[in-house]
Amino acid sequence: MRSSLEVFTVDTGASSVVFQTDELIEAPNWDPRGGGFLVNCGGRLYRVPLDNPRLVPVETGFATRCNNDHGFSPDGAWIAFSSHRENGAEIFLIPAAGGEPRLISPRPPSWFHGWSPDGKGVVYAAARGTNRVVDICAMPLGGVEVQLTGGEGHSDGPDYSADGTQVYYNCDRGGHAQIWVMRADGSGQRQLFADDHVNWFPHPSPCGRHVLYLAYPPGTEGHPRDLQVTLCLMDPDGGNRRRVVEMTGGQGSINVPCWSPDGRAFAYMRFN
Repeated sequence: MRSSLEVFTVDTGASSVVFQTDELIEAPNWDPRGGGFLVNCGGRLYRVPLDNPRLVPVETGFATRCNNDHGFSPDGAWIAFSSHRENGAEIFLIPAAGGEPRLISPRPPSWFHGWSPDGKGVVYAAARGTNRVVDICAMPLGGVEVQLTGGEGHSDGPDYSADGTQVYYNCDRGGHAQIWVMRADGSGQRQLFADDHVNWFPHPSPCGRHVLYLAYPPGTEGHPRDLQVTLCLMDPDGGNRRRVVEMTGGQGSINVPCWSPDGRAFAYMRFN
């Protein structure tokens, strides 16, 4: 077994296995309409239905170099995802059932990470300017990109709070990646806590009670796969941090929003 798609239930503190495969699959999203998950495998997107777990291809047209940056719109009608072309990653939009991609990012490289709760915009990581530092950007669909961070460090993994007023993200401006939060317009940036772990991919729960993040061992560079990592929960203000899953994982485990619509459980990938 190479990849194990699992679900952790917050109230019980227990994990259950949904699907296992010898293929490398990554980055589960929970379908807000119910019935399963969205993952990527070998540059393509797949659904994993709950009633008969297996890899069901999603049509993405010419976009066949998809990475693990993808997600359903809050109403479940659309999928935003990143795929590579000659100049780098770009963000595309397709109907949830699949279809021909429509480009929505203004220029590469742009890596999708989350939808606004009202479904009218997206937040993502992007490299802009001559120094190619990765920053956080937001954009209403059909609108103009707004850069929320300004090269203070490598900023990545953005995701909106349940009410859409804040964006959680990770940034290494203090030396290694830690969890930060800012208002949705980019103001009020602050680090929520400090520890020795290298912390990535914060995901606020839809119920507004929790934030999930991935903790790498101290000294980890970037966000590699196949390390002993920990999935942690905390309160939205950074308090009450607790370790809930210890596993082999990292890149591909929780890169994108992975909570159930009611906020009672989250999905993740374990690698062996």
